[in-house]
Amino acid sequence: MKKTIRIGTRDSELALWQAHTVEKQLNELGYTTEIIAVKSEGDIVLDKPLYELGITGIFTKTLDVAMIQGKIDIAVHSMKDVPTQLPNGIVQGAVLERASTLDILVHKGNLDFLTQENSTIASSSLRRKASWLHKYPTHHVEDIRGNVNTRIQKVTDSETWSGAIFAEAGLERINLKPENFIALDWMIPAPAQGAMLVVCNADDFFSLDAVSQLNHVETEICTYIERQFLRTLEGGCTAPIGAIATYNEKEDVIDFTGVLLSIDGKQKLEVSKKVDVSEWKKLGFNCAQEILANGGTVVMTEIKEKLKK
Repeated sequence: MKKTIRIGTRDSELALWQAHTVEKQLNELGYTTEIIAVKSEGDIVLDKPLYELGITGIFTKTLDVAMIQGKIDIAVHSMKDVPTQLPNGIVQGAVLERASTLDILVHKGNLDFLTQENSTIASSSLRRKASWLHKYPTHHVEDIRGNVNTRIQKVTDSETWSGAIFAEAGLERINLKPENFIALDWMIPAPAQGAMLVVCNADDFFSLDAVSQLNHVETEICTYIERQFLRTLEGGCTAPIGAIATYNEKEDVIDFTGVLLSIDGKQKLEVSKKVDVSEWKKLGFNCAQEILANGGTVVMTEIKEKLKK
């Protein structure tokens, strides 16, 4: 008898949308599924910035534990939330075709604040904060927590925030993208932004075989490069790091841009490369090494010191 594949997910609207998307694709392939929703620590503790929670895996830990305990068979994540080092016994099963990689600024209909000093916007991401401050050094960026719906409401209700930064993919998936937004195409996204990851128990061959049929190879390769860049730079701590790899089919090349910023946004180290698709396996590593050699080691040391305080 075929077993029912139990799909673990966080219980936010966006996470459930992602889990139902995977469920639908598995059902279409003939598999029986069940969705099991859990609350993660990152969803429960909302009074601290993410980086103070020892950010690595804050949204995935609860599902990792549920999987190791045998309560779920697979878990669906926003790939950018997943640590580059998966826990022992848990493996990448599939990367789904990527949606938009863009960050967008949701605002209140008036963009005058962009040219004014001391304007305030909101974001919980170190990368978004540093990127914004690099471009708008006189602005302030305040912390905002909660799921997408909560954050949208907070921006609407706030009298001090002129806007907040979101991943476009998340808002589009649950039809929450408002009319008032601008695309931040100058901001390098988080590694693997816009991609969904399905993880499985390493020895659950039934689920692994099922899930592998959902894998999108181009997205898998591009996110691998971005996450390799991240892993090589950060060495287990969180930092303002962006990376984007895209496959150019016409030329059969991979275009890559990676960035490391200081927390205050004053320093920005960037690398861009175009390589033949055959060279993708070491691209993220090589670009990270280039950043480290050109001042990145010092910036990373300073970031680690600041985050300890």
